Amino acid sequence: MRHTGPDGGLGTPPPVPGSPTSLFLLSFLHLGLPALLFALITWQVAVHGPLARADERLSGRLVHRDGFSVFLADLGNVTVAVPVLAVVLGYVAVRARRSGTDHWWTPSVAAGVLMALVPALVVPLKELIDRPGPPVMGGGTGYYPSGHTATAAIAYGAAVLVLWPWLRGRSSRGAVVAVCVALNLGVALGLVRSGYHWPLDVVASWCLCAVLLLSLRLYLGPHLGRGGRRGSSSS
Repeated sequence: MRHTGPDGGLGTPPPVPGSPTSLFLLSFLHLGLPALLFALITWQVAVHGPLARADERLSGRLVHRDGFSVFLADLGNVTVAVPVLAVVLGYVAVRARRSGTDHWWTPSVAAGVLMALVPALVVPLKELIDRPGPPVMGGGTGYYPSGHTATAAIAYGAAVLVLWPWLRGRSSRGAVVAVCVALNLGVALGLVRSGYHWPLDVVASWCLCAVLLLSLRLYLGPHLGRGGRRGSSSS
């Protein structure tokens, strides 16, 4: 039985599950947690605190460069990940336009802009933190956060987000998510095993990209549930 609202009509006093208020709070928590973790890691790396020192000890045990590790790390190269995203964005834009979807270009453009923002965010952080690389890299600084990790996370993650409305059935969606997760885990493993990055460089990039991808998810919210549907102006 539904209770009447303040005006006597049927309703539920806010906030209710699925209401704008509850969704805002949930989104804030999702965005806030990775942001706080990123801030904590950045602080520890900047002051070379206990977490950063433990990270360096762990890295020493994990580094074992081989051809397969280098191959996995290369999956985070701009020349690999960005073309994959570009193909998906083009496919989604064509599908949306042919279906008569209003603002069919919005998901592809938004994801493309987010991808372009990655170096604008990561490069200044690298210069600011100025973290030295693992010993196997032979000196140099600017390893925090990992650019390869960020490139892979945004490229493959954004590809899943814009492709989501056009996937039918749990199996196809599950497969796409599994591929995305496998690619990102592979890049992380390759970077750490090859000694290209400290483990925290990778984790910090994941936290940063989680905030970016969740922001994209919120922005694209109205578009993510209407793949293949015509917009009102096209009916």
